Amino acid sequence: VQLQASGGGLVQAGGYLRLSCAASGGTFRSYTVAWFRQAPGQEREFVSANRWNTGPTYYSDSVKGRFILSKDNAKSTVYLQMDSLRPEDTGVYYCTTGRPILSSLRLPEGYRNWGQGTQVTVSS
Repeated sequence: VQLQASGGGLVQAGGYLRLSCAASGGTFRSYTVAWFRQAPGQEREFVSANRWNTGPTYYSDSVKGRFILSKDNAKSTVYLQMDSLRPEDTGVYYCTTGRPILSSLRLPEGYRNWGQGTQVTVSS
């Protein structure tokens, strides 16, 4: 499965963006789909994840209440709606799939298949 992330851009603080992650050559079924982000000089950080078949969606504390992960089964696409953006949300956002156990769900090591990333820049 190849992943294609898109939707990044430059936005002012308080603004919003919607990221998309489309799967080609396969589907997300039976996988966990997640978003991570990486700021310059920082480690890759968990943002959100959804276990495709079981439904629970997880968020990092820093984005909870502002970001929403949703999915379109028919289009094999996952979205990340990002509202009330802050400068600290700046980074490259990656979508990924894998089958992590619950304890690894928030760790990059739990995932094998990564998209190319899309840049999000939030100005103050």
